[in-house]
Amino acid sequence: MTVFSEVEFTNVRELRGPLLVVGGVAGVGWDEFVEITLGSGERRHGLVLEVDRDLAVVQVLEDTAGMDPAATRAAFTGGPLRVPVGPAWLGRVCNGRGEPIDGGPPVLGPASVAVGGAPVNPVRREPPAEPVLTGVGAIDVLTTLVRGQKLPVFSAAGLPHLELAVQVAAQAVSGGEAFSVVFAGMGLTHADAAFARNGLAGRAGTGELTLLLNTADDPVIERLLTPRIALTVAEHLAFEGGRHVLVVMTDMTAYAEALREVSAARGEVPARRAYPGYLYSDLASLYERCGRIRGRPGSVTLLPVLTMPAGDITHPVPDLTGYITEGQIVLSREAHARGVYPPVDALSSLSRLMRKGAGPGRTRSDHLDVAAQLLAALARARQVRELADLVGRSALSPTDLRYLDLDEAFPQRFLAQRPDEDRPLADALDRAWDVLLTLPRSQLAMLPPEQLDAHGAS
Repeated sequence: MTVFSEVEFTNVRELRGPLLVVGGVAGVGWDEFVEITLGSGERRHGLVLEVDRDLAVVQVLEDTAGMDPAATRAAFTGGPLRVPVGPAWLGRVCNGRGEPIDGGPPVLGPASVAVGGAPVNPVRREPPAEPVLTGVGAIDVLTTLVRGQKLPVFSAAGLPHLELAVQVAAQAVSGGEAFSVVFAGMGLTHADAAFARNGLAGRAGTGELTLLLNTADDPVIERLLTPRIALTVAEHLAFEGGRHVLVVMTDMTAYAEALREVSAARGEVPARRAYPGYLYSDLASLYERCGRIRGRPGSVTLLPVLTMPAGDITHPVPDLTGYITEGQIVLSREAHARGVYPPVDALSSLSRLMRKGAGPGRTRSDHLDVAAQLLAALARARQVRELADLVGRSALSPTDLRYLDLDEAFPQRFLAQRPDEDRPLADALDRAWDVLLTLPRSQLAMLPPEQLDAHGAS
């Protein structure tokens, strides 16, 4: 990070949690980058959160521990935090501030860009049209991810969302074109960070991955920077380098908790569940940076992962995320308890752009029909399951019993796969057919007769 400092201010009025209050300042702007020098000569960095007359509130990236206000100096750079961008990020492992932790040199690039970024102008957006295949059958068949889409994963504590995020980041491809992955981990334990690093080592070794890891014991302010740096790197790789980039961000709930902590330190009036009132716009400032831009090569596709506290989908973080994004992949405690991986709840999951990226000429001609029929059958099977609990299995019709068979076959014959298994889409669709053929032909009305004949439906 390059700093251009001319004047240092020594009037540090107060240290408040991660915040530094500097007095006597002039000409300082919001989001300005600050270089802080301690009495020992140690350098720290910060961002201006608020300016009120001659007072500036600075959030310190490395925290304020060990700082003496009387011996601390702050130099304002006159501009926002910037990071170098370019292909040098590929194959690198860095902390949440973009500093290498892989033993390599600092990441350099032909230009530096402000990490704040900006949402893609809706007028210049190109509609998504090509699939991003993850190698996870449940996602590729039922909630197909499309280039430029933002599709979150809703999980809960104890479910394997990190394993799924790492698997998607390790396996995802898109049409054989130049493809890269930027993985941003926020608030991870050291064990989780090591798991992500090991699971993505293969992709990093091929020069297709950038890994940013913010751990739970890192300063909370760093957690707010991690997704912004990840998106800044991805945007340059996509719109300047012509790559299709998948950005995986986990866990967005840890990000929101960091935002709440900083908001409380600033003394802001809290909103719902003590989160700041601007949580929606803050999340939107991240999610809306993905997409395709008319006249520019490449695309940025976003897969944010978040945990729902107590499994509550109405919690502010998943609730607001759902308003901004284009669907969701929901993980199920029930499926996880049955030993199924990935434990995707198919009936609660949705990809609103799936029809833009799947079907004839994009995946397989029968893809959309099979997905629609499978979801309809699962919905009917759930109703039959509830009926069986009321009246008993013996009172069900033969057709209803076939739906129960489908309900039992779906998790084992279609959903389940190994965490290291890269399942081709053709194999996943064939498995979906195998499950559907549990039903009699008369119940497969959403599938064309020629497809039923081709698969031997009776």
